[in-house]
Amino acid sequence: MKVLHILDSLNRGGTEMLALDVCRNARAGGLELICAATGGGALEAEFAASGVEFIRFERRLPVDLKLAGQLRRLVKQRGIQVVHTHQAVEALHAYLATRSTDVRQVLSFHLCAADAKNRRALKFLTPRMDANIAVSRDLLDCLRTNAGLDTSRNFHVIYNGVDATRLKIAGGNLRAELGLAQNDLLLGMVGNFYADGRKDQLTVCRALPQLFAAVPAAHFVFVGAPGTDAPQAFDECVRVCREQGIAERVRFIGQRADIPDILRALDLFVFSSRADSFGVAVVEALLSGVPAVVSDIKALREVTADGRYAALFRTGDADDLARQLIELVHDPERRAELGARGRAWALRQFGIAAHIARLRELYSAVAGMP
Repeated sequence: MKVLHILDSLNRGGTEMLALDVCRNARAGGLELICAATGGGALEAEFAASGVEFIRFERRLPVDLKLAGQLRRLVKQRGIQVVHTHQAVEALHAYLATRSTDVRQVLSFHLCAADAKNRRALKFLTPRMDANIAVSRDLLDCLRTNAGLDTSRNFHVIYNGVDATRLKIAGGNLRAELGLAQNDLLLGMVGNFYADGRKDQLTVCRALPQLFAAVPAAHFVFVGAPGTDAPQAFDECVRVCREQGIAERVRFIGQRADIPDILRALDLFVFSSRADSFGVAVVEALLSGVPAVVSDIKALREVTADGRYAALFRTGDADDLARQLIELVHDPERRAELGARGRAWALRQFGIAAHIARLRELYSAVAGMP
């Protein structure tokens, strides 16, 4: 079976990293895959070296008929049977490129929210897809109740996959970079700062004074970029840390490419979120064997099996988060046990091999192949 994945950008984000992991493992998973991108980004060289055929196009208009024609020629020349896209703009061009053909179309949903233009496009596209994928049951519910999509037919839940081999350490030393002593404890969160508050670093900042008072050797690191359109979310966190007198024990190190090295340096991973569809950062922490404390929103409860494989705190509750962190810091045996169980669970449920196997099953079903 020949499958074409289309991405509109190759920036370093959750969707792009998922697609890159699929490309790198497609052959081992029995997929004959071609990846096409209609825009560039920081990951372009990695996609080109991923082990599958990589083709670069350029989308010049919101609806680019020339691009649709280029994709149509590619589909015919390569004998593509299934086209898989990840957002409305890609799906629309794939729809135009495959009209009046037997090529099947699959569209993945990674987020519930969309602007008015994309909502209109998705309401048009989803009934015309052979299959739509939601990356969690919680997202499927949100697409029905909040986005107004009819999910009663041709919708499926397939969890994202993460390639554990990508998380092997490269030799960086975050603790030395931060100037920490051997016995210091390091906690951290990975996530960009957004104006809409979907990632809730501020609750973490408000919990840290209690943690630092109870654990003098504790430090915290935030990994993630401030939003360029609304930097106030980042600025407020920095201000709160300064006002509470903890700035010297909290580091903001921006967006980083060495996430595996960062995760392995942590004694505890924290993920504070008010809205999430899956939680790739949480899965990466679990796969790295790092014990995690996460918000109790529905998607993260789903990813952690209702807290069996990570500690849950009440969303937005700094006092409850501080209590959970202090308890875990003072209980190294529980931390080790939670990290080991979390890693085993994530490998079974969210490993890239499991993800590709589920994709193959869906592709075969929509293409009418055994």
